Amino acid sequence: MPRFSVRYLAPDRTVRTALVDANEARGIPAALQVPVHHVLTSVLASAANGSQAWASSKAAFPLRLFSQELSVLLDAGIPLLEALITLREKEAVPRVAAALDDVIAALREGQPLSTGLRQRPEAFTDLFIATVEASERTGQLPTALRQHAAYLAWAETLRSRLVSAAIYPAMLLVAGGAVLVFLLLFVVPRFAGLLEGFQGDLPWASKALLAAGGLGSQHPWAVVVAAMLMLAAPIVAWQQQPVREVVVRWTWRWPVIGAKLRLLELAKLYRTAGMLLAAGVPVVPSLQTCQPLMNGSLRTALTNATADVRSGARLSASLDQHGLCTPVSLRMVRVGERSGELGAMLERAAAFYDEELVRLAELVTRVINPLLMLVMGVVIGSVVVLMYLPIFQLAEQVQ
Repeated sequence: MPRFSVRYLAPDRTVRTALVDANEARGIPAALQVPVHHVLTSVLASAANGSQAWASSKAAFPLRLFSQELSVLLDAGIPLLEALITLREKEAVPRVAAALDDVIAALREGQPLSTGLRQRPEAFTDLFIATVEASERTGQLPTALRQHAAYLAWAETLRSRLVSAAIYPAMLLVAGGAVLVFLLLFVVPRFAGLLEGFQGDLPWASKALLAAGGLGSQHPWAVVVAAMLMLAAPIVAWQQQPVREVVVRWTWRWPVIGAKLRLLELAKLYRTAGMLLAAGVPVVPSLQTCQPLMNGSLRTALTNATADVRSGARLSASLDQHGLCTPVSLRMVRVGERSGELGAMLERAAAFYDEELVRLAELVTRVINPLLMLVMGVVIGSVVVLMYLPIFQLAEQVQ
C-alpha cells in the first residue's frame, strides 16, 4: 500500500505532518479522520524522503546569499511571497529549490515566514529562524536579513582565517611524515644491507632504526597504511564532540593562545546576541539561542548568566559575575543598558575584539610554524644521523 507524507489541519487548528497508508490520495482524509479541505498537502513518502537527502549531503543551503538577495528584493518593494517565488525561479540546485518550495507553500497557506522555515531545519538554522521570527513582530525583516548576512560573512571570515593559519602546519606535518616513510622504506633498508655483517658493533639506537627499516622493507604496505591511519586519526577524533571539548579545554590552558581563544568566543557571543537583540528578540531568548554556539566552560557560564537575567538581574552584572566579559566589553554593555542600544553596543564590543583574530593568526604563523619545522628537522635529522653513525664508527675501527 502506498504511503503518503501529509500536512493537514488538525482539530485543534494546528498544522501537523503525518505518514498515512492509503490506496490513493482521496483516502487520506478518512484515514486521518479530518474533512477533505483540512488536508493541505500530500506527496508519496518516496518523494518526501528526497528532502532527507539534504542531511547526508555535503552541500549546505546558501543561507548568506539567500539573506542578501531576499533583503534586496524586499527593500525594492517586492512582496515577500513574490520575492521568494523570484528566488525559487532562478534556483537550479534541486535541494535548495525543494526547501524554497516548502517555504512558499507555507506562505500561501497563510502561515508566517518563520513557520515555513521551521519545516526545513536542515536548511535554516535556529539562529536564522529566531531572527526572522523577531523581525516579523517588529516589521523590520529586510534589516534583520541584512544583519544576519553580515553575521554569516563575519563567521565565514573567522573560519577562513583560522583554516588559513592551519594549512601550513598541516602541510608541514604531511611532508615530514612522507619523508620519514620514504627513509624507512627505501633508504634505511639499504643501509641495513650494507651493515648486516657488523650488527654486533652498532649502537643500540642504530640497531633499532635498522630493524625498523628492515621490517618496513618486508611489509611496505603495512607502513603506508599505518602512516595513513596516523594522518586520519586526528581528523576522525576531531569529529567526536567529547574529543573536541577535551582538546579545546587543553588549548585554553596555554598562556597566550588560551586567552585569545577566549576573546574570540566572547566576540562570537556578543555579535550573535547583538544581532538578535537588534532584530527584536528579548534578552533571555537571545542568550538561550547563543548557548549552543559556545564551547566548553563558557556554555555553562552563559547558562548560569541566562538564569540570573531571567531572575531579574542586569545583563552587565550577570556577564561580569560569570566571567563572560572584559573591562572594555563590560563598560560597553553598561552604556547600552542606559541608552537602550544594547544590541548595537554588543556588536561594537565584538568588533573591538575582531583584531584579536588577526593577532592569533600571526601568533600561529610566528610561533607554531617555526616550532613544527624545528621538531620535524630534529626527527628527520636524527634518523639521518643514526644511519650514518655506524659508518663513522666503522671508519674509526678501520683506522
